[in-house]
Amino acid sequence: MVLVGQVGPVPELNTAPLVRGNRRIAGSLIGGIAETQEMLAFCASKDVLPEVEMIRMDEINEAYDRMERSDVHYRFFIDMASLGTSVAG
Repeated sequence: MVLVGQVGPVPELNTAPLVRGNRRIAGSLIGGIAETQEMLAFCASKDVLPEVEMIRMDEINEAYDRMERSDVHYRFFIDMASLGTSVAG
């Protein structure tokens, strides 16, 4: 298991399953480019998609308030079409 980012305090850890199963835990504050690409390739091959909540640009203040109240279940994704202008690619 690789933990990417801080997960907060962890309750007491029983290491017996780790030792007996020849498993390990590693951690990084950020994943490197190679690890990120590997994870994206794995997700694409397994059709694993992120769970997001799409919001319009005019809902951004409400989204921020919800974040402050810890009322967010998924990552917010801003629908750029709601800006009313086309984005050149």
